[in-house]
Amino acid sequence: MLQKSGNTLLSLAQILLVATLILFFQDLSSNGGAQAWSYGYNNSPKRRWAEARQWCQEHYTDMVFIRSKEENDFLNNLLPLNSNYYWIGVKREDGEWIRVQTKQQVPLEAQNWAQNEPDKLPARDCVEIYVKREADTGKWNNEGCHKRKGTVCYTASCKQHSCSSHADCVETIGNYTCECHPGFQGSKCEEAIECKPLLDPERGSHSCVDPYGSGHFNSSCRFQCELGFELEGVPQLLCQSNGQWDHPVPLCQVKQCPALNQTIISAGSMNCSHPIAPYSYNSTCKVTCDEGFEIRGQDWIQCGDNGKWTASVPTCTAKKCPYLRDPADGSLRCSGPHGEFSFASRCKSTCNEGFLLNGTAETECTSLGRWTTHIPNCTAKTCPTLSSPSHGEIFCTGPHGDFNFGSRCTSTCDDGFVLHGTADINCTSLGRWSTETPHCLAKKCPSLSAPSHGSLSCTKPHGEFSFASRCTSSCNKGFILNGTAETNCSSLGKWTSDRPRCSAQPCPLLAKAPHHGKMNCSHPHSPFSFGSLCDFECNEGFRLRGKPTLRCNQSGVWSHNLPACQPVQCGAFQALSLTLSMNCSNPLDEYSFGSQCHFTCKEGYSMNGTEMLFCSSSGFWNDTLPYCMAEGMPLGAALLMYTGIGAAAVVVPLLLVGLVFLIMMQLKRGENPIVSDAPVWGDRDNPAFEF
Repeated sequence: MLQKSGNTLLSLAQILLVATLILFFQDLSSNGGAQAWSYGYNNSPKRRWAEARQWCQEHYTDMVFIRSKEENDFLNNLLPLNSNYYWIGVKREDGEWIRVQTKQQVPLEAQNWAQNEPDKLPARDCVEIYVKREADTGKWNNEGCHKRKGTVCYTASCKQHSCSSHADCVETIGNYTCECHPGFQGSKCEEAIECKPLLDPERGSHSCVDPYGSGHFNSSCRFQCELGFELEGVPQLLCQSNGQWDHPVPLCQVKQCPALNQTIISAGSMNCSHPIAPYSYNSTCKVTCDEGFEIRGQDWIQCGDNGKWTASVPTCTAKKCPYLRDPADGSLRCSGPHGEFSFASRCKSTCNEGFLLNGTAETECTSLGRWTTHIPNCTAKTCPTLSSPSHGEIFCTGPHGDFNFGSRCTSTCDDGFVLHGTADINCTSLGRWSTETPHCLAKKCPSLSAPSHGSLSCTKPHGEFSFASRCTSSCNKGFILNGTAETNCSSLGKWTSDRPRCSAQPCPLLAKAPHHGKMNCSHPHSPFSFGSLCDFECNEGFRLRGKPTLRCNQSGVWSHNLPACQPVQCGAFQALSLTLSMNCSNPLDEYSFGSQCHFTCKEGYSMNGTEMLFCSSSGFWNDTLPYCMAEGMPLGAALLMYTGIGAAAVVVPLLLVGLVFLIMMQLKRGENPIVSDAPVWGDRDNPAFEF
């Protein structure tokens, strides 16, 4: 059945290998060897990796995945030479080399790669083993899974029910053995090991839980004692795998209560009985007290099943009398050989300062728990009765009644009055008031004086300038009151309003001097008020029309109307001759100060006189009216003609009205309005001549 020479024999061997299972056994150590698996291989036909695994799963357990170096060497020796080598159950998934049956990664120490393997070429994810190769024999190489190679499989000996659940099935050479878990024995490890039987402790019992039979491995027994007894030892025992209990059987001991010292009972005695052991479970002690004392707590106690007395040791205490409090407004001083307010205690009462004792001072607590007398009272001393001050009230408070010791009386005054004296007075421990009763005085307001240029009149029901005083201010003629006329002295000691002032009666304001004039004013009180005096004068060339002096009277009216400055008027020119023409400029008013007139003669005439006349500040023209003289006319004739016309105009004006009107119209047509419109001298008033 080993490899033979010759093509005929080789072909025959390949046909026989398809149906023949070759078994080899190897008992390897437990550190990862073959563990007595049965191995089989097949070289005809050669298969792809997936086909090889499918064939192993159909005829065996699975494809060999090699668990250790020992198994690797074993297969290299077992398998015959095959030029295409053999697939094994190792494959690359997600970049890791895994055993396909367990899906676990192959440990690095178990990987047995040939030199420079595995390579990184793609699609080479299946693993072959070099069997009986000259170089790298028994080593691994990664190849494409589509290639065809020999098949090597394995079969396990252990089955599901080969051993009991208390054992591990271990492969042996061509067989298996059951390795028992601790605490079990038998061919299949189905029998639990037994421990010695247990007995109940005296005054106790036990109960067990037996998962594998009474007193067998893993049996657990718990011990308990009767009431009043306690375990001494481990309360729970366990049957071990060696057939021994893990601890000795515990004992039940009677519970002990703390020993009692009978001499600690003062003013009494204690008697005890012990049915089991001194001061142990069910022991009882009873206490009795001397006369004048009573037991505190239960008169008997017993040691309970928990090792504790049912109560604390009772004591004998002196009987108590009712608790005494200090008398109101007094104190109580007590002394007692057996404690405060107890049998034989004595108490003495005293009163505080300002109080008198009413009753017996001393009392004593008897053996019956009662006082011989009641606690006395302390009554407060009384002060004289008080009455309210005039214009005020008195309020008293007293913890012991009005006007008794400790009373406090507070005096208050009505609005507008202040307390003179101490507000609070106390009734002292001597039955006297601490100070005299205060009285109420009207509050004072600041003194007032009459306003300047006025007078002050006051009423004073409680004294001058004191609460409820009323003062009225008035002003002299020519002055007016600025503020409130009446003011009252309030309850706060303040005047209800500020003192008024008397201001001079104002006259209408004179904003500025007349046009072309000056104004000079004096104000004895305030500008443009009663007594103010204003003088007026006009500039040169102007004359005052109105009174030169204005005075502001007591009614607030100026004595005269405001004057005005009018320009000084020069005399108007009489009718001019037909040969003389005139042209005037009037900056202020016609023929007034500053007016200028320019005269010209007709052609063929020459002027005799001043060509330009102007109206001076005195109201006169600077020269006489010129006249025109025919060239070559004697001077006398010309003068006669000029004066004759002037005289005729003065003497017979009515005869010439029509002629003047015609001349004026003619002149108007000739564009000489100044001459034609010029009024005669008497048509205007000349202020320069008004006296």
